Amino acid sequence: MSGAAPAPGGFRRVGHKGADLLVPGNTLASFERAVEIGVEIIEFDVLWRHDGAPEVPVGERTELVIAHDWHDADSREALTLSEALDAFTRPPLTQVEFNCDVKLPGREYDLVAALRERDLVSRAMVSTAYVESLSAIRALEPDLRRGWTYPKVTRPWDRKPLARPAVLAALAMMRRRLPALLERRAPELGATAAWVYHPLISKRLAETARRIDVCLIAWTVDEPERIAALREIGVAGICSNDPRLLS
Repeated sequence: MSGAAPAPGGFRRVGHKGADLLVPGNTLASFERAVEIGVEIIEFDVLWRHDGAPEVPVGERTELVIAHDWHDADSREALTLSEALDAFTRPPLTQVEFNCDVKLPGREYDLVAALRERDLVSRAMVSTAYVESLSAIRALEPDLRRGWTYPKVTRPWDRKPLARPAVLAALAMMRRRLPALLERRAPELGATAAWVYHPLISKRLAETARRIDVCLIAWTVDEPERIAALREIGVAGICSNDPRLLS
């Protein structure tokens, strides 16, 4: 991403949901805390509620919200997309770029229209694991930068002890295959960035990303040792719940 000056060497510090470990994430207070720390990019989640689904008539849909999932959206007074984007037109959030992590496909037009309305297309990126969303956004607004999120995660399998051996085996296989997959899929999708689950990142993946001019961003990393290893590998950016670790 361009615009905000990256840290030395071009490394991009990304605040996950703002600064989620310090201030509850996906909130304006968390975004502002991340700016205080000095991130270049703020990542936040974009979701539609049950009654805002694409099959609901346009005039009856609820607005997009800033929430990780429906449980998150229903458990608190979630920001609307309009409220979040309006904040990025005012200091201190004018200092940074931002990434909209789209959690469900189907409302791409609404997101693009909201960015256009506020003249924020040049400061924004949209990332998602749903390739149909990337294709839709590319058709709607070719100048809006797109990030491919990998892998698509619908359940927290890594938190289930009994599933751990199978998960580790699957991760090892994905890690081996990902460089070739990225080289093929990123151009097909028109993706300028790849947001990759950090255990899948290897030196070969970083080299591939540089060769095809794709910004490789690791998510979500809160361990100093792993952050140091990823920087040594040569990722373009790291997304963390505690952006202080990225300094």
